[in-house]
Amino acid sequence: MKALVTAGGRATRLRPITYTTNKHLIPVANKPMLFYALEKIAETGVKEVGININPGEKEIQEVVGDGSRWGLSITYIEQTGGPKGLAHIIKNAKNFLGNEPFIFYLGDNIILGSIKRFVDKFVNERLDALLAFARVPDPERFGVPVIQDGKVLRVEEKPSQPKSNLAQTGIYIYDPKIFDAVENIAPSARGEYEISDANTYLIEKGFNVGYEEITGWWKDTGKPEDLLEGNQLILHDLTDMKNEANLAPGVVVQGKVKIEKGTYIGGKSLIRGPAVIGKNCVINDSYIGPYTSIGNNAKITNTEIEHSIIFDNAEIKCGKRIVDSLIGHNAVLGSSCDSLPLGHKLIIGDNSSVEL
Repeated sequence: MKALVTAGGRATRLRPITYTTNKHLIPVANKPMLFYALEKIAETGVKEVGININPGEKEIQEVVGDGSRWGLSITYIEQTGGPKGLAHIIKNAKNFLGNEPFIFYLGDNIILGSIKRFVDKFVNERLDALLAFARVPDPERFGVPVIQDGKVLRVEEKPSQPKSNLAQTGIYIYDPKIFDAVENIAPSARGEYEISDANTYLIEKGFNVGYEEITGWWKDTGKPEDLLEGNQLILHDLTDMKNEANLAPGVVVQGKVKIEKGTYIGGKSLIRGPAVIGKNCVINDSYIGPYTSIGNNAKITNTEIEHSIIFDNAEIKCGKRIVDSLIGHNAVLGSSCDSLPLGHKLIIGDNSSVEL
């Protein structure tokens, strides 16, 4: 069995962050999002992974490498013909996948626990396809299955009136019959070859399509609030609480906190977990609250931060309380009192969101 992972697209809902950073490399709990997918795949015993990327992509290859850190062999597959949907990604990867079953994993999905039980069910029940579903509050954003007597009758893509609160997640397992489906479905109204239509094709042709419901949490990180919730969920389960920081006298660290080498925390600082702080940071007279991840080389002074993701090399010295925020690479948040004339000075790119 092989695996195919998606890491393309433009992630317009996450702009301006994704103007300069591939969505799949956005740090969640200080680790690129794509790494979580590769870890889950490696746990199943799969060794060969194809990663679908945008034409001309270079950043993902530099960050992910050849896959050896996970015991994987990674092949990068450029998407051809533009963004035409998930079923088209499978069609585009046919030469790599060959005549073998494979895991199809959307690289912007984060899931609690192992996916090995999905693979085991696919193999043991001799399925042609296995779909993973999760219960969500907003199923109209996803493919929604119609289930009767324990069998999936069809999958409806982004229905205006969902027939259940189950959503098709970004984890699928297929045998080569899926290639018949992706070759024979028509584009949807939005011009894409929908994976929901490919799954429905398999069902209607009488192939053995099973499903499994995700019992823990699952997160599709399509919007800023989804990223923050994914960060929260991972930090909630934090087990690596190594503290390698240089702490000044009087600094207080409470709860589940991981702090990496080279970081200095001084002044009247309080770090309250769950939280992770990267390498070579300098934090003075600040409060770092629960569900916050701070990247490498960040500088934070006289500021409170909670439930936020701070990227590498950010500098925050605003004397304010920052919550529910994404602060990008090399961003600077200063105090309006530090220069004249007084007032809020802003350089804001397209699609930014600021509350003053």
